[in-house]
Amino acid sequence: MENLSIDLPVFEPGSVWIVGAGPGDPGLLSILALHGIQQADVIVYDALVGDEIIKLAGENAEMEYAGKRGGKPSAKQQDISDRLVALAQENKRVLRLKGGDPFVFGRGAEECLRLAEESVPFRIVPGITAGVGGLAYAGIPMTTRGTNTAVTFITGHTAGGTVPDDINWRALADGSPALIFFMGTKHIGRIADQLREAGRAASEPVAIIAKATTPDQQVLVSTLEKCAADLAASTLEPPALIVVGDIVNFREQLKWLPDA
Repeated sequence: MENLSIDLPVFEPGSVWIVGAGPGDPGLLSILALHGIQQADVIVYDALVGDEIIKLAGENAEMEYAGKRGGKPSAKQQDISDRLVALAQENKRVLRLKGGDPFVFGRGAEECLRLAEESVPFRIVPGITAGVGGLAYAGIPMTTRGTNTAVTFITGHTAGGTVPDDINWRALADGSPALIFFMGTKHIGRIADQLREAGRAASEPVAIIAKATTPDQQVLVSTLEKCAADLAASTLEPPALIVVGDIVNFREQLKWLPDA
């Protein structure tokens, strides 16, 4: 980092950096994210941050696990936010390390709002969201000329673990040729049924990308009609993305990374 010919911001004591770690491959970290990781006194990290990224921390950094995984015992969001405040008030350089991008289904905004309430200085360092990086590593272009002029990111479950009840499935089915669901494999059957009932074809291609950008990445290609059964019969495990749309058809030609 010392050889870079750019000026990086000073990580001030008593401040918090909310940093996106990207989807898994440590090579996808931004320069600013790596700078923060190496300068932090305390790193509060999520379950989806890989070990190879954790190893990049400074040798004197304190590591605090704050993993949140659906269906498993997890730290409460309020407790995490309060902890960030408390650490900053101890005049430490606090780095909150989150998988993907902090503002894409990452609850980073909630943590920033809590810091703002207590007048704790903070910086937001975006990361590559899994919805972008995961598709690229699976050989699926998010947009292609002639295929789609829109793409939509959708969360596959609420904080309570259910499918969001405020989705307008008809508008979603009609309005966006490419759909990317985060954290939706538990409810893939219902998601597929809702899309078919809203007018999407049963034969529409679907890709499920598990553990995207990591050495354990696996991709399953199916259809809306068969995806739930195909997933149940596979060895894929979360975290995973569900991609719906004709963009999935490009994988056969553009696959550049072998599956695990």
